[in-house]
Amino acid sequence: MKTPNRDLLVLVKDEFVNEKFMEQELDKLNDLLFHYETLEGFCVAHEAFDINKYKIVRKPQSLQKIVRQKELKPFQFIFNKN
Repeated sequence: MKTPNRDLLVLVKDEFVNEKFMEQELDKLNDLLFHYETLEGFCVAHEAFDINKYKIVRKPQSLQKIVRQKELKPFQFIFNKN
């Protein structure tokens, strides 16, 4: 399995960290992100506001349908629940 190519910023307090340790740490982070960056996880953390219908979409199936669209309809917004 090939890990995705991504840019990660890792801040380390210890200035004496060697390159091998950093490679292991980045591999662990990539593995962790690969397993948790799913559409289901996205739907848990987001909701959609549809101003046209005055609705807030929270159901995962409905949210997945909105996210899979090529373009959002006017006045449809996807927000993070944070």
